[in-house]
Amino acid sequence: MAKVTIVGAGSVVFAKRLITDILSFPELKNTTFSLTDINQERLGTAEKMALRIVEENGGYAKVEATLNRREALAGADYVLNLIQVGMHQSTLIDFEIPKKYGLKQTIADTLGVGGIFRALRTIPVLLDICRDMEEVCPNALLLNYTNPMAMLMHAVAKSSSIKSIGLCHSVQNTADDLASYLNIPVEELEYKVAGINHMAWFLELKRNGVDLYPELFKAMEKDDVFSKDKVRFEMMRRLNYFVTESSEHMSEYTPYFIKDEKLIEQFDIPIDEYVRRSERNLERFSETKDKIERGEAFHTEKSHEYGAPIIHSMETGTNRVIWGNVLNTNLITNLPADSCVEVPCLINKSGIQPCHVGDLPVQLAAMNRTNINVQQLVVEAVLTGNIDYVYQAVMMDPHTASVLSLEEMWSMTNELLLAHEEHLPKFTSGRNLIKKELVQ
Repeated sequence: MAKVTIVGAGSVVFAKRLITDILSFPELKNTTFSLTDINQERLGTAEKMALRIVEENGGYAKVEATLNRREALAGADYVLNLIQVGMHQSTLIDFEIPKKYGLKQTIADTLGVGGIFRALRTIPVLLDICRDMEEVCPNALLLNYTNPMAMLMHAVAKSSSIKSIGLCHSVQNTADDLASYLNIPVEELEYKVAGINHMAWFLELKRNGVDLYPELFKAMEKDDVFSKDKVRFEMMRRLNYFVTESSEHMSEYTPYFIKDEKLIEQFDIPIDEYVRRSERNLERFSETKDKIERGEAFHTEKSHEYGAPIIHSMETGTNRVIWGNVLNTNLITNLPADSCVEVPCLINKSGIQPCHVGDLPVQLAAMNRTNINVQQLVVEAVLTGNIDYVYQAVMMDPHTASVLSLEEMWSMTNELLLAHEEHLPKFTSGRNLIKKELVQ
């Protein structure tokens, strides 16, 4: 009987999805779910939700809930990380301070200034979780769902002995999108995907062995198709390959789309989208909590997240291929070894087995490296305590560099360091410590 610990279980809607997925496999019906969070109200809601799902699935599984993280982790086989450090208030800061300097963002959870500061808040907490795991469940597998995915998984790989993989739904969701644009069933798509999280590339796209890219280029020329995904189609037009994740995300990973109002309007870029999404998440938690308290039924269905299939494959030996975020151990040969890549992974009783990809097309690797530059600097900032790397990560960010001067970047970074002070690591070195009075 597997023990699955969910850290950040107060992310009730997502936790509900993952628990439902796990219990959809008959072989996992006796799973023990150990829930933990730092918020008692959210944890209590998550526990009631989990108990309801268990009851609806035959009542075989066991549910535990505790505010004590080490207790929840003790003896775990799998650890699902769903934390969001700073919650909605930190999200607002990530958007509002850059906006003062004329820097607009859409999602800001993966790259850009918002992604940088989300990583600075989150990496220390995730590494603390890993240290607990090393002591109380050293053989457990960490399945991370928290963003910024690449930076978090890079930090874990560099500084922890815990087995880990970062999980996203970009590949699955993009396959659905492509099938709709091509007007064919998604089950008939054959594809090879690799790159970095949120910027992986459909290197091959086929149906019955026949290349579908010519058809996708034709579909792109139709207004009703192009208008659904303007940024990604525009990037395909220039780079010849389709990218994972949404147009909203892609627009802020590059210097091409959010630097003036005309482009924002032309490509229908929803500025401040994640602020609205975060507000909706708060509303969804309240709605779910109210339904549970009233004893009302709530909708559950199996998703296409990879967490449950991974657990099923490792418990039963079933072979599966999923896309995961792992350290680049010569998997993509023209991306840095000191980086996190998203590649196909074989899963079975032997665990996570990332697949060798080789070289990406040179233009795709070049685009990936613009994001990896930022990711590496942020991870070094946390692991070394050198504050200079924070400023330099902002300096290297493609979107930020397209809008702000160096002096504006430094001033904005100072403000963000001050505003996020309670959630940041302690910086102990770097020339920019001359501004330390601003951050302590």
